Parts: sequence; structure tokens; C-alpha cells
Amino acid sequence: MRQVYSDVYQFRGSHYDFGFRQGEWLRNSPILANRDKQWEGKRARHFIIDFDEIKSMFDRFSPGIWDEIRGLADALDLSMETAIQNFGGYYLEFGKSGCSIYTNEHVLVRNYDSDPVAYEGRYMLYQPTDGGYATIGPSMQITGRTDGMNEHGLSMGYNFINRVGSDTGFLCNMIGRMILENSRTIEEAIDLLKNIPHRRAFSYVLLDSSGRSVVAEASARDVKVREGNISTNHFHKLTEENRYRMDDSLGRYQAMEDAVPEDIYSSYQLLNNTDKQVFSYKYGAWAGTIHTAAYLPEKKQAWFTHGADRLPMLFNFEDWLNGEDTKARKVKGYIDSPHPFVNMEYQ
Repeated sequence: MRQVYSDVYQFRGSHYDFGFRQGEWLRNSPILANRDKQWEGKRARHFIIDFDEIKSMFDRFSPGIWDEIRGLADALDLSMETAIQNFGGYYLEFGKSGCSIYTNEHVLVRNYDSDPVAYEGRYMLYQPTDGGYATIGPSMQITGRTDGMNEHGLSMGYNFINRVGSDTGFLCNMIGRMILENSRTIEEAIDLLKNIPHRRAFSYVLLDSSGRSVVAEASARDVKVREGNISTNHFHKLTEENRYRMDDSLGRYQAMEDAVPEDIYSSYQLLNNTDKQVFSYKYGAWAGTIHTAAYLPEKKQAWFTHGADRLPMLFNFEDWLNGEDTKARKVKGYIDSPHPFVNMEYQ
């Protein structure tokens, strides 16, 4: 077992200032150096960008995040082209992953399954002062989010489906961030998903404060929405986009479908406890559970942990929105892998 941790960051202010502050944090972190090492030799193939096209996309869907990237560029002394390659969440190779999501009218619970060698270990609370909704959740590729909740209780997580048939477009982590920062309701999130260009095939699971839950199946070719409360790594509507082998995905789906959690905590345990057949130890196959997150829209709470069979750390997002800073600095846990997260040490 390896001890791991996520660093907790909180910020209130403009997007540019948030980006600049993140750049200052990153100067003292091994994250960028480790990621450069991992991406060495891949940039020529996977970082082909049209600067004007990408800027027009940000101007249309989320101009604040463009300002955040400008702040990162200035703090790290990078050109905007390089900053977009690193932080734009647009046309970048994405490793396969697992992931399981369960919702009911009170909570969205999500296992993020991947490999620790690619996990940033950053948990973010951000309240913009220049437009957009406040959000809480783990980061991915600095500006993106793996899952999260916004100030209106809209909660989001996604599941990888397939890399085959990819096209020019945004990746899941940036789309997730845009959903949370710009959508108050499920309908607004669906409208964004139907208009934004998608690089890969992913399911986006949404829960709002009314208790409604949907699964939006999105690929470079189409977006279809179904009412539902369970999602793993296969589509139900866009079945032509599915991978050939789906046994593991179907097994986790069935385990959640068969369960009848009695309350919010037992819903969390359904994904975090090893005896429930959803938590995964397949770290070497990019499918081991890195974190379990739960979002409670009615209570404006976020739960978060690393490792199996653990009590979550509770973040009272409502109090934070009212100006009370969280005292948490790290979320610690244990995973059955020899590898650290990229925020922990130089690799």
C-alpha cells in the first residue's frame, strides 16, 4: 500500500488572478516537470492546435477560462500557444480509464478509476468574481475537473467510453469544468453538451438540486440523453460507439443496479467499500480507483477520499460560499499501487 494525498487549494477572485495564483503554486510543485517527462516525444503528434479556432471556442463557451490560462501563462512565463497546449483541454491525448457513477435524488457518488502516475492530486475550491459559478472538485490538466459541484448544486461526473473515432474538440475534463462553471440546471448543461465539440466518447452524469439525474452520452458525432442513475464505461443509446470488450463495465453496472442503498452514506459505501464489487484495484491497467467523491446538492456538501473502505473528508461548500475558508490542506489516503501521484515527488 502506498500513502497518497491531494493538496487542497481555495481561491476567490477573477479568472486571470486565479490562473496567475495557480502558476505560482505550480512553480513549487513537481506536477509540470513530471508531466513534461510523461509527454516527452508525444507533442508533435498530439499537440496540433489552431490558436484562433481554440480562442473562438473559449470566447463562445467559457471566456473566463481563457483568462485563467492567460494568468497561468504569465505566471509561468509561457507563450499562450504553449499554455493552451498544456492547459487548454483541447485536442490532447487522453489515457483510457474506468470509472463508475451512482446517483439518487440526494447524492452523486463517483469512483475515478485511472493510474496514479497521471493523477494531479489537486482539490480545488474556486469562486469567480468576474462571471461564472463557484465550483468544488478535483482538477485534471490543471484547468479541467474530473467531477464536481457548483454553487447551485449541479453535480457532474463522466465515464470514458472510447478513443476510436475521435475528432477535433474539447476533452472531458475541460467540458466538465465548463458545465459546472456555466450551467445552473441540467437543461443548461445538456444544451452546452449538444453544442460543444467533443474529442472523445464519454458519458456525462448530471444531478441537480431538484433531484433529477440524467446521463448524456456524447461523442464527436452525436449526443443523446437518457434518464438514469447509473453509468460505467458503455453507452446505452449510442451503442455503435462502444468498445468490443465491456465485461468489466457491465459487471460494475450490474453491481450498482442490484444494490439498494438505504441512505446517503450507504450510497457512498456502494462505490468505496471493496465488498460491493465496484471499487477497482486495476491500477496497472489504468482502471484502479484513485478517488471516491460524493456530492450532496441539497446540503451543498462534497465528500472526498483516496483508497478503499475509508471515511470521506467532508467539505461544507455552503459555508465556504459564505466566506468561511476550509482548514483542510491535504486529503490523505492509501492505494494498492507503488506509484505516487504527480504532485508528490519528482519522478
